Amino acid sequence: QVQLVESGGGLVQAGGSLRLSCAASGLTFSTYAMGWFRQAPGKEREFVAGISWRNDRTYYVDSVKARFTISRDNAKNTVDLQMSGLKPEDTAVYYCAAEYRGDYYSASQFHYWGQGTQVTVSS
Repeated sequence: QVQLVESGGGLVQAGGSLRLSCAASGLTFSTYAMGWFRQAPGKEREFVAGISWRNDRTYYVDSVKARFTISRDNAKNTVDLQMSGLKPEDTAVYYCAAEYRGDYYSASQFHYWGQGTQVTVSS
């Protein structure tokens, strides 16, 4: 049974930082591509950042490049999203997702999802 659990969300002022973490269980973590997605009220879920199962490539939506960093620790079965220079428009529920040997970072391609963690950025 695959389980993904996000943590680290909260309330932060604009310009601040947060580090989200996703703990995975029930899967051979090193064979799964991992991604972070977010969804704000009234908006579609969007891709934020991804990291390949080979841990040799990372991907980011343009709006977070140079501000967010995705990383994975296969020894701990975790994937993190370090967020800096946060903006009010980053406010959303952030979801962790996993796909077996995934190579295409679209929400429709990911089979496993966490329950999400709320990130709120105040102005």
